[in-house]
Amino acid sequence: MTLSEYIASIKGKRISVLGLGVSNMPLINTLLECGCDVTAHDKAKREDIPEKADSLEKLGAKLRLGEDYLDNIDGEIIFRTPGLHPDTPGIKKAVAAGAELTSEMELFFKVCPCRIIAITGSDGKTTTTTIISELLKAAGYNVHLGGNIGKPLLTEADSYGEKDIAVLELSSFQLITMCCDPDVSVITNLAPNHLDIHKDMDEYISSKKNIFKGQSADKVLVLNLDNDITASFIPEATAKVRCFSRRQAVSEGAHCLDGKIYLNGDYLMDAAEIFIPGVHNVENFLAAFSAVDGMVPREVMVRTAREFKGVEHRIEHVRCLRGVDYYNDSIASSPSRTTAGLNSFEKKVILIAGGKDKGVPFDSLSDIIMDRVKLLVLTGAARGKIRSALESNPRYSGQPPVVEYQVFKDAVLGAAERAEPGDVVILSPACTSFDCFKNFAERGNTFKEIVMGLE
Repeated sequence: MTLSEYIASIKGKRISVLGLGVSNMPLINTLLECGCDVTAHDKAKREDIPEKADSLEKLGAKLRLGEDYLDNIDGEIIFRTPGLHPDTPGIKKAVAAGAELTSEMELFFKVCPCRIIAITGSDGKTTTTTIISELLKAAGYNVHLGGNIGKPLLTEADSYGEKDIAVLELSSFQLITMCCDPDVSVITNLAPNHLDIHKDMDEYISSKKNIFKGQSADKVLVLNLDNDITASFIPEATAKVRCFSRRQAVSEGAHCLDGKIYLNGDYLMDAAEIFIPGVHNVENFLAAFSAVDGMVPREVMVRTAREFKGVEHRIEHVRCLRGVDYYNDSIASSPSRTTAGLNSFEKKVILIAGGKDKGVPFDSLSDIIMDRVKLLVLTGAARGKIRSALESNPRYSGQPPVVEYQVFKDAVLGAAERAEPGDVVILSPACTSFDCFKNFAERGNTFKEIVMGLE
């Protein structure tokens, strides 16, 4: 089915689109241009989005804005934005009354004419998704990068060629209501995450499993053999399984032992040849190599690994000033992600952490802080929780010292004032940005602006 055919099949039905964010706006515009009956719902008030509201109404949309935007949803088809849990009362009521619940990404899987590689996980999924995209482009494929990164792909799907490849990063919020059949699915790892939104860890894991639950036998599932949760999925797989590991050899997939990377048991390259630092990036390349095996020549894999400079906001080197290196790891919104960032450096660092927590304990983070941090600089709403976890650790005896700042800029300036030649200062918050910023990118860009302004 093409997107045009799908829209023709639902014309005449009432359609509710929940959320006026980046992914849903192209969908809304396309539906309206095709003459569909669309009601657009968003918690923003009209005065907050006057131009967007006026534009949608001119195209024929009905608007439900403000705090009660989910009351009395009357669409026969509901497109949910990923940030809304499907058990939200207004959505549950509409579905119980017979509405069909779907999403922009779920529809993309139905209408996409080309192969799809889908990636999820708690950490590393953005970098792994980007690496896979770069590997495929280097091999000559026409690649469409989207999902949780890139741009919305749905409304362009009819223009894709059969030999193209769509590479999608998928979050647990997108996957929670999906049943999909990607040609290749990848799960980088799983650890407690987003427990401020998911009911519990079981729901979080169950959401992630949806990336492979609908796969047919001729498709491929790539799993992290070193992660107990993802390794446990192997018996449940309906697709062909490839694994990656830094601890043991694998015959189908990629592994790294004694500093050497192997693919399907054959030597590929030395891990030290990978340009971006950190053992977690070795894992990201192992996952990516496993995913594109059979599509990308091995010499292209090696060349890309040597040249790929990384993704913005992911252990991104900002500058060196008076012998101090500054790194932006704003994407690190969980303790496990910050742990990976800290392990990327051979020496102790000055860590700037804090923000809005996800309901995930900081106990495990306290151990890595004691082992890998020279000075802990805390800011944001969760700074007290992080400090409490550290000071409650039986091992803690005052090292590293801790300083707190309420204002983010003051925290960055405070870290810079205390840094000495040879030090590394890294923003790796272990928290989301939503206490002070719209998203991790705005937080990372703010950090870079402050650092670049240092004299």
